[in-house]
Amino acid sequence: MRKKYLIPLEVLGIFLALIWLAPFYLMIVNSLKTKREIFEDTLKPPSSATFDNYVQAFNELDFLRTFGNSLLITVVSVALIIVFSAMAAYALSRAKSRFSTIIFFVFVAAMLIPFQSVMIPLVTIFGKFEMLNRAGLIFMYIGFGASLSIFLYHGALNSIPRSLDEAATIDGANKFQVFWHIILPLLKPITVTVGILNTIWIWNDYLLPSLVINQEGKETIPLKMFFFFGEYTKQWHLALAGLTLAIIPVIIAYFFAQREIIKGVSDGAIK
Repeated sequence: MRKKYLIPLEVLGIFLALIWLAPFYLMIVNSLKTKREIFEDTLKPPSSATFDNYVQAFNELDFLRTFGNSLLITVVSVALIIVFSAMAAYALSRAKSRFSTIIFFVFVAAMLIPFQSVMIPLVTIFGKFEMLNRAGLIFMYIGFGASLSIFLYHGALNSIPRSLDEAATIDGANKFQVFWHIILPLLKPITVTVGILNTIWIWNDYLLPSLVINQEGKETIPLKMFFFFGEYTKQWHLALAGLTLAIIPVIIAYFFAQREIIKGVSDGAIK
């Protein structure tokens, strides 16, 4: 009886999986075609696969430099967000006072402020200090990413007993040692969650880099892809090859880190 109900669910699951995979099929298949083949039939596999599209897209995107820019900005931003947010959340969770509660709710309220409302003033202020560059972009990401990260860390820290802090203090550890050697390792599950959320956001962000980075050769992958698509709007074989190249690093990273990612998300889920 149970198997009878499982069959429709399996069919539905397969159908939804095919719908989800369809855009990837179209992207990869058409990136291997010539321009003429794409306009003849977008669903048909290529008669003879060509990788010339990838070579041209790789060169036009200046892919290695662009990938390096995205990697640098993402890694540094996420690392600083994790460290500063964890330290701030630890201080707010352990210092139980009206002042710390107000500060925490200020961080929470900051998540409700739309970016568009502070976009122009922020860029104007950073422009006056000549920080419209990668360093300024990283600084902005720390500010925008801290609120949600502190909120997540604060919730996780409330489940860690204060007795651990007190025992370490009795053994002679100072506040920094307690946090770095005892508390932070216990926050690994939620740290993975925070890292994933911020990595996805920063790696795929287009709007903020487009406002801040105005130097040639410093573009991130989404920003470079915008210019690339604008240049090759009618040449879909090159545009799709460039798009495929842009998502390959994410797929490779997930493939090697999937075990840690799944474990971290499941352990760090808000229960």
